[in-house]
This record gives sequence, structure tokens and C-alpha cells, in this order.
Amino acid sequence: MHATSIISLLGQMSTPRLQALFAQDARRAADWVFIAALEGIPQAQLCYGRMLLEGTALPRDSVQALKWFRRAASSGDTDAINMVGRCLDNGWGTGEDPGAAAEHFLRAARSGHAWAQYNLGHLYLDGRGVRRDRTRAYRWYSEAAEQGHARAMSLAGRCCEEGWGRPRSLDAAADWYRRSAEAGYFRGQYNWGSLLLKAGRYAEAAVWLERAAAAAGGTAAMRRAIMEWITRPGAPPALRQLAARLEPPERASA
Repeated sequence: MHATSIISLLGQMSTPRLQALFAQDARRAADWVFIAALEGIPQAQLCYGRMLLEGTALPRDSVQALKWFRRAASSGDTDAINMVGRCLDNGWGTGEDPGAAAEHFLRAARSGHAWAQYNLGHLYLDGRGVRRDRTRAYRWYSEAAEQGHARAMSLAGRCCEEGWGRPRSLDAAADWYRRSAEAGYFRGQYNWGSLLLKAGRYAEAAVWLERAAAAAGGTAAMRRAIMEWITRPGAPPALRQLAARLEPPERASA
């Protein structure tokens, strides 16, 4: 296939399709991604930036990654605008500038970008780069959550449980936690399981806590917290059985 035809084809692909294509043979694809990026195709510029940021088939270079994200963002690509915000927020390829990050997140969030809405919610919740405003934090978490963003669902639930930026409501918190858990997010699974424990629904709680403990993103601290919950004196059978399954083999046989 002629080079211009390949570039034209790349330009018609969505960012997820491009990423799936490049993941099959990243080294071979890197040159084509670079050529397409030079041709001004935003999806390719975004993908090339991510390859540089993550060190996929290319030497890791966060400074160059940010430059490509900025190029893609200049075309109005909301994924790229969000990534520029991420770089500014985390100091990837530049100094940390949460205020500038907030401006980029807001730009993409207003266009309906769920990750940008979630990221902006964090800044408002913590008061980084913007004045702390839990009402706005909840608003942006909720907007992302309504689009099916599992992490935002968990944070929306936390806001409901704690009364951050809205009246406290355990019923609303439970609904968000359940939806986050069902979407596969380990913190949502932990939070939902914890509420089920408090409600005395032990068998259901054991299912979700076990999923949270087994999740790839689960932390050692979360696993310890789960073990503390389920090994308390007088724990019901469902929780004792879960504790036995989660107990490290060397300790269980000691």
C-alpha cells in the first residue's frame, strides 16, 4: 500500500483503534505513527505522545510526549487536552502546574470528556490549582459517573457518604458504590462490600471484598483493612471462610 494511502487510513481511525493496531507490533508501527503525526493527524499525535510517555517501542521521553499532546490538543482533540492537563498536573515533561492543568481539564470536561471531568473533580476536592470546592468536585465526579466512569462512581459515592459538596446520603452512596463495583473498579468493590458488611449482608459482602482483594490494582493496605474487617471476634461463617481464602498459604499452614 502506498504511504499516502496508509496515512489516510490512519487518519480515519479512532484513537482506540489506532492504539489496538499499534499494540500488535509497536516497534513496527512506531515509524508509521510518527509519519502520520507529522502529517497533522491528531489521533496519531496523541498515540505517539503516549508511546513516548510510556516508553512503548520508543525511549521514554516525557518532554517530547507533552509536545505531541499539545499539537493534538491544538486541533481540539479532547483526549489530548486531557493528557496535557495530566502532564501539567503530574509534572510529566514540565514543572507541576495544577492551575494550568485545571484549565485544560475544564476545557475538555465542558466538552463531555469523562476522564477530564474526573481529574477536575480531584483538583476541586483537594484544592490543587483551584480554590477547594467540594460542591464542584461532586458535580464533576457525578457528570463523569453518569457516563459510566467507574472511578468517578466510587468518588461520587464517597461524596454522598461523607456529605462532601452535597447532603449526606447513605442510600445514594450505596447506589454509586454498587455501580462502581459492578463496573469492575476495586475501590468501588471495597466500598460496596464495606457498606454491605455494616448492613449485616455478610455473604454478599464477602463476594465483593474478595473481588477487591484479588484485583490487580488492590493495595496491601486495602487487603489488610479487609482482613481486619473479616477476622474480628464473632465473625459469621461467610467472613471466616473468606478469611481462610485470603490468608497467605504460609500463615494458614503455620
